[in-house]
Amino acid sequence: MDTATTPQTEQQHEEQQPQAMIGLTPKAAEKVREIKSAEGIEESFGLRMRVVGGGCSGFSYDLYFDQVTEVDRTFDSHGVKLIVDQMSLQYLMGTEVDYVEGLQGAGFKFGNPNVKSTCGCGSSFSV
Repeated sequence: MDTATTPQTEQQHEEQQPQAMIGLTPKAAEKVREIKSAEGIEESFGLRMRVVGGGCSGFSYDLYFDQVTEVDRTFDSHGVKLIVDQMSLQYLMGTEVDYVEGLQGAGFKFGNPNVKSTCGCGSSFSV
């Protein structure tokens, strides 16, 4: 009887733990694959997402292709390998990156639920 309840308890425990989801929209993933192909980036490289100090609000985002290290976390989003270091992970949990095109240009836009405020240009943030 105890063995029957143990798997359920473990499963319920796993469901209650928050998942550190970081992802791309389908449009952003398509653009990342396009850039990776155009630049001839090796298949083993993933897209590193990180938070760096600076900008008028305290932090800014950085995206570039890189190799995974042993201290990184990886996520798969629409077939794109995302790489996040442990420090950046705490600021990026729940973030979804989109690729937008408009009158003011095109680029990647971060939808980060942890952000408390952003600067006027939208390229830096505070938590």
